[in-house]
Amino acid sequence: MSAQPDDVVLPAVEGGPAGVAARMRPGAVSAWNIANALTVLRIVVVPVFVAVLFVAGGHEAQWRIAATVLFALAAVTDLVDGELARRYGLVTDFGKLADPIADKALIGAALVGLSALGDLPWWVTIVIWAREISVTALRLAVLRHGVMPAGRGGKLKTATQSLAIALYLLPLSGLPRTAAWLVMLAAVALTVATGLDYALQAWRLARRSAA
Repeated sequence: MSAQPDDVVLPAVEGGPAGVAARMRPGAVSAWNIANALTVLRIVVVPVFVAVLFVAGGHEAQWRIAATVLFALAAVTDLVDGELARRYGLVTDFGKLADPIADKALIGAALVGLSALGDLPWWVTIVIWAREISVTALRLAVLRHGVMPAGRGGKLKTATQSLAIALYLLPLSGLPRTAAWLVMLAAVALTVATGLDYALQAWRLARRSAA
């Protein structure tokens, strides 16, 4: 999940006023930009990905590979849109709202799809979904006290989840399937650990505000 900061500082252009940087706030940037377009594209791809995943009962090798490619391309746009927003000052309120929604929609749809096909235990999907809903609720609950920033653990969690899902989407068997399961277990562990960390952050934030 790419984090879009509140402020983006662009380095001064060579030949311009020395030491001057362009400081752009979300409200000053048009929502119609390439970073947000990629975020919207990721959301649009989700139903297409789900449809492809379930073609021919969801177990035809060529369709599973096609679903994997769609998932991977959508996941890559998550990296690209965040980098573009930070580097070129394209941070917007829309982007900060839509980006995490797109991430959760893509990963959530993939997990539910894999569980519905019988490829992934439902408890894995439930644990990950429960964590995402809980953290979102925590963020909203403590919003009046301050903002809980996305940490490196959260980014590592998302990357591990994406890798595990991609491996599960591929028509693998034997040792590769076992490897996919181990990566998924690592993703679950990171999901739970980062969820507990966010809960601790929320408690500390509320406590400092009340002091």
